[in-house]
Amino acid sequence: MSFLRPEAKAELWRWREVLVGVTAALFGLWLIIGPGLLLALPGAALVATGAAFTWVGVQRVRFRKSGMGAGAVQVDEGQIAYFGPLTGGVVSLREMERLSLERGGYPAHWKLEQPGQDAVRIPVDAAGSEALFDAFASLPGLRTERMLAELADDRTLSVVIWERQTLRPRSALLH
Repeated sequence: MSFLRPEAKAELWRWREVLVGVTAALFGLWLIIGPGLLLALPGAALVATGAAFTWVGVQRVRFRKSGMGAGAVQVDEGQIAYFGPLTGGVVSLREMERLSLERGGYPAHWKLEQPGQDAVRIPVDAAGSEALFDAFASLPGLRTERMLAELADDRTLSVVIWERQTLRPRSALLH
């Protein structure tokens, strides 16, 4: 028997990292203020850890979508696999050349390009798409904050989020 509605439970689950981080930081603050100076050092470490966990949690919340979109995403051992109703494919993170966000259709799609095969387009709200956050964060030189800002923007343009080797001059902007 649950005391929470399913919608409230889903929203709490979406914010789980933030809630754990805030709880840890508050407990650390209590250790600093409450029992005395004996636990001040572990309390300060807990506050710092809770703050870092909260920061990462907020980034993950900004990345997460409903998970009710078409298809399913699976990230396993450096490979991203998308199984959709009409398309699908597998891309290796080590061989991926470009990551783009295409906002032309609804919903927006991640476009993953690898040499020698067709691009894989993944809806941002596909089931399991929250695993893409860690996969994309492992790409060398990817700016996570810029990716999240582009994801939140509602323009209809497509934008290149990351490239392994740029094919344009450094003075040209990515978007």
